[in-house]
Amino acid sequence: MENKKLISWSIVHSLGVLIYVSLVALFMNNAEKLFGKEDGPMTGVVALLLLVLSATITGSLVIGKPILLYLDGKKSEAIKMFFYTIASLFILLLLAIGGFLLLK
Repeated sequence: MENKKLISWSIVHSLGVLIYVSLVALFMNNAEKLFGKEDGPMTGVVALLLLVLSATITGSLVIGKPILLYLDGKKSEAIKMFFYTIASLFILLLLAIGGFLLLK
């Protein structure tokens, strides 16, 4: 796989993480409206299940394709894609912080 494709897939996966994280944040901001103010016995269960689901989804998006590339014997491409994805996430983080500071 050429570098342009690796970078493109890394950006797509990073945007997938951003979208997923945004949806979880939206859910968490509105959870009180959906479930009420009082914590019930299932609150901890739901929170932990959401944590496990989030780790699985974001982990798959960040490291899933690099692992497949690595297992296919494309070790240098796997490492490049992993670092491109991390760099893309870092850029998205900087943009989010910048947007937060501008809206503050």
